[in-house]
Amino acid sequence: MDFFRVQPVNKVIELIEEYVQPVSKTEVVSLSEASGRIVAENVYAREDVPSFSRSTVDGFAVKSNDTYGVSEMMPGFLSVIGEVEMGRLSEYDVQQGQAVYVPTGGMLPTGCNAVVMIEDCEQVEDIVNVSRSVATNENVILKGEDVKAGEVLIKKGTKLRPQELGALASLGIDTVAVVKKVIIGYLSSGDEIVPFSTTDLPPGKIRDVNGVSIPALAEQWGAEVHISDIANDNYSDFRDKAEHLFQECDALFISGGSSVGAKDYTTEVIASLGNGDPGILVHGVSVKPGKPTILSVSSKKPVVGLPGHPASAMIIFQLFGKRIISHLTGQGEVFPLTGKASVSQNIPSSPGRTDFIRVTLEEGNPFPKATPVLGKSGLIKTLVNSDALLEIEAPKEGVKQGETVTVHYFM
Repeated sequence: MDFFRVQPVNKVIELIEEYVQPVSKTEVVSLSEASGRIVAENVYAREDVPSFSRSTVDGFAVKSNDTYGVSEMMPGFLSVIGEVEMGRLSEYDVQQGQAVYVPTGGMLPTGCNAVVMIEDCEQVEDIVNVSRSVATNENVILKGEDVKAGEVLIKKGTKLRPQELGALASLGIDTVAVVKKVIIGYLSSGDEIVPFSTTDLPPGKIRDVNGVSIPALAEQWGAEVHISDIANDNYSDFRDKAEHLFQECDALFISGGSSVGAKDYTTEVIASLGNGDPGILVHGVSVKPGKPTILSVSSKKPVVGLPGHPASAMIIFQLFGKRIISHLTGQGEVFPLTGKASVSQNIPSSPGRTDFIRVTLEEGNPFPKATPVLGKSGLIKTLVNSDALLEIEAPKEGVKQGETVTVHYFM
């Protein structure tokens, strides 16, 4: 069996964007459990933040025009009529020529529109000497300046980071509707594969590396992972395990058996899952490493056949797995962790395919220096010793020493 429907990397990404749709399952969780989750609906502010105008410094609340023209050589003099206590309502109505002491975060008294920092003031009994002028609203946050009641505070599809959680907390919102965690099914296949916990490795056997690394990446990206027992190189066993995961999960990733071996049933099994609409979209990607990759969508569920080599499987999952998970959660466009680097040496490449070279990164100017990690493509150690993947685009025949290139950081 030959590869068919071989596609370049950018075409695979286009197919993912076209066919992988959000999973419409939501739940309400407490704010303490919401970190990293995806917001299921727009969150509206139900009050102004801050709820009162307040000072951003320790100082004296004033009418700004009372300070115009003052300086260290010609200070202004204002009458101090009191001070605002932290966390208390201000009851002062400041008139022209008056000032009130206010701490950082304290309520701005009525009649004031600025605060002079304490460093620019000298108080003598009930008189304060002001040695610096302030503009209107200087050192002040106005009521509703941060958030206005009724405006969209957090948009649907946003991943909740500490700053979003803080914004929700500032409004007293203690629960939030989020997309249920995407459930990813993972299945390793092959008679040569044994559980990674196998202590005494029989001759000819290989521990299941992908069964640890791929689920770990999926969990790191916010998915829940269901892992099957290893499937034998037997169509019936392989399909039974794949079918079980396909039914209970939102997407299925299968490692091994996606190349052209006599016992490679992956393509046949994948084609049999679901309603077959639209079915297998990609069988082979013009990329090195990772050409034996399959992408299918059936019954609205994506199914990916990953290469068996651990290095290749991780690289393909870095390229496409995060994008699939993001689309399933409704995040939409994905911004991969990329950057620029300067190549330490000439690296040849074959035009017509995208090459990803494992590299270490060292400090450099203006960009870090990317040095290839030497070793055969299937070696796990080359991944352990790498910081990123250097991308050589399909039309190029390689990159030259000192050339600026794109690198994909390991996530």
